[in-house]
Amino acid sequence: MNGGPRICVVIPTYERAALLRGTLDALAGQRLPTAEFEVVVSDDGSHDDTREVVAGFADRLSIRYRFQEDLGFRAAAARNAGARLASAPVLAFVDAGILPGPDFLAAHLAAHLAVPEGAAQDPPRAVIGYTFGYRPGSPTPGLGDAVRVMTPEELVGHYGDAPDFRDARHLAFARFGFDLGRSAVPWQWFWSMNCSVRADDFLALGGFDESFRSWGGEDLELGFRLFRHGVRPVVSRDAWAVDVPHPRAASADLASNHANFLAFLHKHPEPVVELLWAWFARERPGFEVRHDWNTEDEYLLLLDAAAAAGSVDVTRELAPLRDVAPGTRIAVLGCGASIPPWLPRAELFDFDRHAVNAAARSGRSVRHAIGLRTTLPDDSFDIVLVTSRLKDLWSRWRPQLLAEARRIGGDLRGPLSG
Repeated sequence: MNGGPRICVVIPTYERAALLRGTLDALAGQRLPTAEFEVVVSDDGSHDDTREVVAGFADRLSIRYRFQEDLGFRAAAARNAGARLASAPVLAFVDAGILPGPDFLAAHLAAHLAVPEGAAQDPPRAVIGYTFGYRPGSPTPGLGDAVRVMTPEELVGHYGDAPDFRDARHLAFARFGFDLGRSAVPWQWFWSMNCSVRADDFLALGGFDESFRSWGGEDLELGFRLFRHGVRPVVSRDAWAVDVPHPRAASADLASNHANFLAFLHKHPEPVVELLWAWFARERPGFEVRHDWNTEDEYLLLLDAAAAAGSVDVTRELAPLRDVAPGTRIAVLGCGASIPPWLPRAELFDFDRHAVNAAARSGRSVRHAIGLRTTLPDDSFDIVLVTSRLKDLWSRWRPQLLAEARRIGGDLRGPLSG
């Protein structure tokens, strides 16, 4: 160790001075020596006494304050700017109102340093800290009062393993024995309220995408890019914190989340992100992070459907397209790998990566997509043909597939078009 800080805590905030004070007080109570960590508060344009609150901790923490003009919701930009001020090799992100336990930072560091049994080297990680009380749709009864008189340790001791005090992701974590190496879609649980990543990995990818200018989605999008970059998401139950209940704009947050997941899909148009978007686009009563929110199951079903469709040739289903008038705009959902040479110019889609790659080798461009939601504008086509390759997804996603086919085109055809 070079004697400098080992980890930097970046806290984006806006108009939450009281909540921020609690977070900073909990950080001042860390058992990790103060010289080994630094704190950056990145203010997204607050008009309250946030600056004064930060100044009040100058004698207890190695802390810096950064202010950006209030130009609307810019949490991603605030996090990135805070991260650029860090000198430590590990970045931890928490929200104002998160109360870290006394070993929070030590546990985040330990999770980055641990080497799995049999591993030749230490793989880079994105650490997901366990967050008690984070239940936006169903706050823990009495927690709002309890946080005023109890320390984070006392809160955990008082509530114990009560189901309504657990992290909203608890059942999803437990499904994998808290080992996200067993998950096909582990990045969906990378939430910025309590997480950490190596600074080099964060900066190599450009940090959070600053085009997200409303609540939700930018953390999952970063988690997705980190995962594709070879960074392994892991859960640390030791890096725990408690979320302080506070008012949330439930309806606005839901609408923002839906819009941001569509933006996420436009950035990464592929089936697993389509499934994430489609799950959130379904009607949901209230704002609640539910156990059944899990793109994992949908993605595994998709992989099974792709395997089953591997031998399905839809050349005969494409045959009617031979006779369409020149210039007709055509899209095919589920085109398969064997594209007949006589097929008119068309926009082709298939959800099986092997089929997409095989078509590319024969010189045909196929988008890797299901068709639940494409990135194309309304009314892009005159004909949309949905083939039988999608039959195993039909019972689960029929309304979404039909709606999207009708959005991008007028005349819907094929054996699954009814």
